[in-house]
Amino acid sequence: MADKKSVTDYCETKECAAEAPPKPTHMGWKELYLKEDWWAIYLGIGIVVVSLIAFLNGSTAVKSLAINPGGLKWSSIDQLFGHFGSNLHLYALQFFSWLVIFGISTRIMGIKTSEFVPSFLFLYVLSIIMFSIGGWVDAPKYNLEPPLVALIIGLLIANVVPLPKWMDSGFRVEYFIKTGIVLLGATFPITLVVSAGPVALFQATVISLVTCLTIYFVATKIFGLDKRLASVIGTGGAVCGVSGSMAIASAVGAKKEHLYTSVTLVVVWALIMIFFIPFVSKGLNLNPGVAGAWVGTSEFADAAGFAAASAYGRMAGNENAAIQGFTLMKVIGRDMWIGIWSFIFALIACLKWEKEECGTRPSPMEIWWRFPKFVIGFFIASLFMTAITSGYSPDDFNKIVKPGLIMPIVSLRSWAFIFCFLSIGLTTRFKELKAAGMKPFLAFTTGVLVNVALGFTLSVYVFGNYWMGLGK
Repeated sequence: MADKKSVTDYCETKECAAEAPPKPTHMGWKELYLKEDWWAIYLGIGIVVVSLIAFLNGSTAVKSLAINPGGLKWSSIDQLFGHFGSNLHLYALQFFSWLVIFGISTRIMGIKTSEFVPSFLFLYVLSIIMFSIGGWVDAPKYNLEPPLVALIIGLLIANVVPLPKWMDSGFRVEYFIKTGIVLLGATFPITLVVSAGPVALFQATVISLVTCLTIYFVATKIFGLDKRLASVIGTGGAVCGVSGSMAIASAVGAKKEHLYTSVTLVVVWALIMIFFIPFVSKGLNLNPGVAGAWVGTSEFADAAGFAAASAYGRMAGNENAAIQGFTLMKVIGRDMWIGIWSFIFALIACLKWEKEECGTRPSPMEIWWRFPKFVIGFFIASLFMTAITSGYSPDDFNKIVKPGLIMPIVSLRSWAFIFCFLSIGLTTRFKELKAAGMKPFLAFTTGVLVNVALGFTLSVYVFGNYWMGLGK
């Protein structure tokens, strides 16, 4: 058997590079300016602070910049065009503000400005159209909810019109959804996290453990798949879809095809669940908070889950409850497991799977490096806004704070989410979703069935009373 030195020397050859998985890597503290999680925090908290300063000084600048045609309730094209004609300068200023903020930050993260600018312009124009469709007076009658419409339109464009690949530079799915979630924290009372958080954490723990272990053992014991592949698809199904898959792939040194397989499975099932869960929830007439918790328990990506929760919440007449249930379950509950699973699987990979290839044991700091940092931004925004608004009476809050401070942030959050939903569709090209293989598909699908059934049981029957109390 070769000693450690000879193994290391051998692993520097092309032969080993092709056979051995790469060692886990992370950015270190460079992630403070190179990672979207941190930029989402900077941008989200920055918007909250600027909004508060404007509110306290009686300025309507942020409220004007938060304009969108979604609440117009237009019944004729002339009415819609009249709105844009009167507010063209505000939309131009808003576009320039978004462009500067996202453009500078993405450039620092390595995205070419020459590609980002035209791509984001295209995305912004499409977003205005999505908001306009949602603002049609008859939109609710036909279930034309902006998140779902944005997703469908994005999918159609990406798979019918051959957009150049470089345009993906402006379709920053992860950046937009994380920014939106930080802004969501500003409208999410921390008292709600404290009261319902333990339930969400317990339910998320049950789901994460059962789903991950189900996929892992079906993949390895029944189908005989590679352990690294099983760990990646197991975490992708149990925690946070693409982000979870990428974190685990790095932690265990999985091959690129393992990551691609997991991402493919996650995208396919996330798209299915966007329509399946709201459809079933509507058929069963579920409480919006309960349905939101089910979405948060069983969806495979933050963006897809928010789209499903938002759509059903609008259908059921209480979008706020559905979004709160989803956020507690997905963002606060399941997403936190990314770091934990990364550390556990990294430890197993080093100490058991590839003992000779691993030079050092994984550090507990891996939990921090893999932890979804934007969740910190969510909590900061929630704590900050709860502290600021706690001194207002309920009447003053509804008459003064809500229209002057909260609603502009909600509108800006809606822009971030629409950017995200469109980006999901615009970057999903079905011809590129190569066959992941029947065995990985069946293993992952087994986890999906367990996840959806268990998530429904926990959300509706076990903890239903907790979720029904949301949004009041």
